[in-house]
Amino acid sequence: MRVAQKIEQQIQQLPEGTTFDYQTLMVERSEYAAASKALERLIKKEIINRISSGIFYKPKQTVFGTLKPNEQELLKTYLFEDGKRIAYITGSSLYNRLGLTTQVPKIIKIACRDKRIFATVGNMKGKAVKSYVDVNDDNYYLLELLDAIKDFNQIPDLDPVSALTLLANKFNSLSNEDLNSLITIALKYPPRVRALLGAIMEKFNTKTNSTILKNSLNPLSEYQYNIPDSLLSNGSNWKLKLK
Repeated sequence: MRVAQKIEQQIQQLPEGTTFDYQTLMVERSEYAAASKALERLIKKEIINRISSGIFYKPKQTVFGTLKPNEQELLKTYLFEDGKRIAYITGSSLYNRLGLTTQVPKIIKIACRDKRIFATVGNMKGKAVKSYVDVNDDNYYLLELLDAIKDFNQIPDLDPVSALTLLANKFNSLSNEDLNSLITIALKYPPRVRALLGAIMEKFNTKTNSTILKNSLNPLSEYQYNIPDSLLSNGSNWKLKLK
């Protein structure tokens, strides 16, 4: 089968809105020249679009026109390595997606444990930050929640009432296994994260034992958060200094 035919068949099978590169199409290095010409023809036919050098996407067609993939999809080739997740999007972009802020950042933070990942995808730029533990498909959504607690005081336009309610609902929707993993991972985060996490779990009746979090804290330390006292009446139990 010719390289062009092989590529067209594989692209036909991709869902709309999916990003891909040469590796996704299983193109051999010896086939790159032919593959490049085939992809250029598909771009001219508007069957696919180019995001950046060597990265493409199959556009999603709607009644409102062609839609670009979301940030997660656009950065997928940076978040995964050999089919395994190694990174996740954090910072204001994440907090916007979670509904904690309305602000849309110009630079997207990409968290990874062992690699510094920088990305340029069209007008979108990714900046490397270090994750507290190795990232995989089983824990990245837990790291997202812990990052929100870590940056609670810095999230722009944050409404503490809705933010605490949202986080509590997220925690309560987790399985017991995920909650145990969340606590284990939290032990790698700064003490202030463990303190607020424990207070939220205790206050909002999350179905887990947060004793391990309390035992990990220095009883002489205090942790300041821009949260009204009335929202976390148990804050003093966790050495939280609230407004």
